Amino acid sequence: MSAPSERPAELDRSDPESEIAARAEAYRNWGRWGADDALGTLNFIDDAKRAAAAATATTGRVISLAQAFDMAGPQKGWRRRTNPVHTMLDTGTDAERGQGFPHGLGGADDVIAMPLQCSTQWDGLGHIFDHGFAWNGRRAGDVVTSEGDLVTGIEHAASVIVSRGVLLDVGRHLRPDTGELADGYAITVDDLEATIAAQGSTSAVGRGDIVLVRTGQYARTRREGWGEYAGGSAPGLSLTTAGWLHRTEIAAIATDTWGFEVRPNEFDAPAFQPLHQVAIPNIGLTIGEMWNLDELSDACAETGRYEFLLSAAPLPITGAVGSPINPVAIL
Repeated sequence: MSAPSERPAELDRSDPESEIAARAEAYRNWGRWGADDALGTLNFIDDAKRAAAAATATTGRVISLAQAFDMAGPQKGWRRRTNPVHTMLDTGTDAERGQGFPHGLGGADDVIAMPLQCSTQWDGLGHIFDHGFAWNGRRAGDVVTSEGDLVTGIEHAASVIVSRGVLLDVGRHLRPDTGELADGYAITVDDLEATIAAQGSTSAVGRGDIVLVRTGQYARTRREGWGEYAGGSAPGLSLTTAGWLHRTEIAAIATDTWGFEVRPNEFDAPAFQPLHQVAIPNIGLTIGEMWNLDELSDACAETGRYEFLLSAAPLPITGAVGSPINPVAIL
């Protein structure tokens, strides 16, 4: 049986069900790390990988890859997602008027309420299901209940996601005039490989790497306003990149867009996030979204080096299917 096509023009745009199923079956990693696995492709990161990644940090420069977590964020209520609501519990004004502490001590406290996937974040392995099945072939209802993800909660990855990061600046490579791909542009395997070739040896992708794909959409929204960024049209990876995501044995991947894959999706029949359906529950791939890759893009272009130490630990929220993060690249 031949492998699914890696050319978007060869997708049967009328049959998303069959196209998704072919890739899910071809690239399924169920059982690869045992029946009790909770990490999926994050298993590709080991101590040796982290030690080698640390050696790529030669200048000590640190770049945060997070968007701001505030009320001015991209969310507009789609899928009940809101921007973070930050509320002060105690303020300097309270301290001036006395808070009941001895010897003049005063303090401030605050609280935040937010969906876990409203800004820069990881999609955990319990976030997406395929025909009622979660990662590693478990029934979705046995994994995620009203008590949270009982099996693959994001807390399992809290000390794992430190590795070699690789920036694939597809926006800058394909559109050197603007550095920004158009909404609806489907990034292909050829695009990824061409970007790697153009950037040079430091952008070679392999086992245990965390790949960051910059489309430039985030830069456009910061210049023109959020618009329909959260839930709207976007450049992103084509469904046909599923085989590349599998065979490169990367640990995780993230983009500067809200949904990782191209939007609208690549079918004339109703389809929603087909690459998520293949990548998360079948490949076991952790996916990051809404990362701010612009400063990193400039730094890599200036130095000609596209690899770095990347630390992107999720909050160890017990049973969560995703987590806000402040990923940092150390150059």
